[in-house]
Amino acid sequence: MTYETEDFMQSKVSILGTEYEVVVQSEDENPKLKECDGLCELYSKQIVLSDFEFTKDDVMRVDNFDEYIKKTARYEIFHAYFGESGLRGESGYAENEELIDWLAIQSPKIFKTFQELNIL
Repeated sequence: MTYETEDFMQSKVSILGTEYEVVVQSEDENPKLKECDGLCELYSKQIVLSDFEFTKDDVMRVDNFDEYIKKTARYEIFHAYFGESGLRGESGYAENEELIDWLAIQSPKIFKTFQELNIL
């Protein structure tokens, strides 16, 4: 692993009662990662994140890389929630990458508000 967010790596998580495995793989292990930084495998029940080994010496790598990884994990988890709720293949918004990205970016702020109001 080339980044520090190890709390959720190689773990299992319940998505609407279905167990998903969170795995970190290289592009060699999973060629799909050549086209993306993470993916949600609905049928194998995996959230797959890149090991980002290919970026370790890249001068254009984002500054707060740990936060980027967390956002990528949230992004794929939202895809899993839509899939497990039966919406992924049947609705335009569930596959809307802008919406998923917005949820992944804004959810920590929303959850913080919920915590401040003690409504979780």
